[in-house]
Amino acid sequence: MARLLLIEDDPAIRATLLRALRERGHAVAASPAAMEGLQTALAEKPDLIVLDLGLPDLDGRELLRMLRAVSRVPVIIATARDEETEMVRLLDAGADDYVVKPFTAAQLDARIRAVLRRGTSAEESPTITVGNLRIDPGARTVNLDGNAVELTPREFDLLHHLALRPGQVVTKRELLSEVWQVPYGSTDKTVDVHLSWLRRKLGETAQQPRYLHTVRGVGVKLSEPSS
Repeated sequence: MARLLLIEDDPAIRATLLRALRERGHAVAASPAAMEGLQTALAEKPDLIVLDLGLPDLDGRELLRMLRAVSRVPVIIATARDEETEMVRLLDAGADDYVVKPFTAAQLDARIRAVLRRGTSAEESPTITVGNLRIDPGARTVNLDGNAVELTPREFDLLHHLALRPGQVVTKRELLSEVWQVPYGSTDKTVDVHLSWLRRKLGETAQQPRYLHTVRGVGVKLSEPSS
């Protein structure tokens, strides 16, 4: 049983989801507005939050930013906005997944279970070491040459996914599917942008790589520096 917080302003949707998720064995609290939802999240510390974007007092994107400043609680966005670029922005801002309205309670429940499984797997994963780069999936921390590296949630997910297969080339298609949960297509440039940010934080460039090596036309790999 998961402890869920549903932040949704529509009374009919809120009541339907509350009933359906409770019938599926979850303990569910609900808030109709952003600031009330934030207070409930901080007080109750749920296992996962389902967050609507169109809230009466604050846009859900801003609430997501506020949540990410104080908590790593998984967040699934429930939105009627189905533009791919918007979905990527939300995932980059720290959302763990999204569902597009209208959706069924069964679909939402499946997403909830999948996100919680990913979190459990990360907590159980051992620290990964590649050269002087240390990645702790449970604590979601990165150290390079003994110094902490501050990464955004999406930068961490990208680095962690590459670190799971050190020395192997990972395609952009796989990265978009597994890290961003979006199909390969017009947004594939987002991988290049995030790799550029990640390289900067690791003290390297595409022209002078240490850990992140692009294989043109194929993908990217994380490997130990040769010297």
